[in-house]
Amino acid sequence: MIRCQALRWGAPGHPLTPPLNIERPAGSLTAIVGANGSGKSSLLKVLAGLQKPLSGTVTLDVPRRGSVSFLAQQQHLDRQFPISLQELVAAGFWGSRHTPAMRRHRLNAVLQDWALDGLEHRSLMALSGGELQRALLARLSLTDAPLLLLDEPHAALDEQGQALLWKHLHGWHAEGRTLVVVCHDLAAVRQHIPHTLLVSQAGCTLGRSVDLITQQPLTQVA
Repeated sequence: MIRCQALRWGAPGHPLTPPLNIERPAGSLTAIVGANGSGKSSLLKVLAGLQKPLSGTVTLDVPRRGSVSFLAQQQHLDRQFPISLQELVAAGFWGSRHTPAMRRHRLNAVLQDWALDGLEHRSLMALSGGELQRALLARLSLTDAPLLLLDEPHAALDEQGQALLWKHLHGWHAEGRTLVVVCHDLAAVRQHIPHTLLVSQAGCTLGRSVDLITQQPLTQVA
C-alpha cells in the first residue's frame, strides 16, 4: 500500500533524516513518533501528496482518486469560516454517490457516534477544541478512503473523546483500511497500535510498538 524509497524531506537543502526506505502493507496500522521538529507531520504531508519530497519516491497503491484522507492538525483550520459543525462533518461526503436520504441517515449516525448530536448548528468559533477535533474525526468517518493519514488525532480530546478515537481507529482497521497515525501519547501507541516508525535525525526505525517504545527513552520520542 505504501512504499518509500530513499525518501528525504524537510526544508530545501536541509533533510530531516537520512533516506527512508519502508513498506507498509494494505490493512496495516502504523504510528509515527519522534521528538518535536523531527519531521513527523512533514512526513505525513509527503505521504498525502501535500508536500514534495527533497528526493526519493513515495508510491501509494490506491485504486482511485479520493482514496486518501488526510486529517490535519486543527490549528490549520480557519475557525472564522462561516459554516456549522454539521456542514463541516458533511464535507466528508465529497465524491460519494449516496442519495440525499442515505446522506442524512449516515450524517445523523456519525454525529451520534462522536457525541456531537445537539451541536449540529454551532459555528466553528463556538466549539471547544475537543468538540472541533471530534467534528474533524466525524468528517473522516464519512469518507470511504482505504488509506487514512492522521496527524495527532488525539489532540484536545478528553478521556471520553480519546476512548471514541481509539474505538473508531480499531473499527477502521478492522474494515481493512490502512492507517498511519502521528501520535505523542506513547502509552496509547504501545497499547493500541501494533507497529511504530520512530523518526529522528539519526535515522528512522520501524518495529513493533511494544518493543520499540520500551527500548527508547521517553524523552527522545515524546
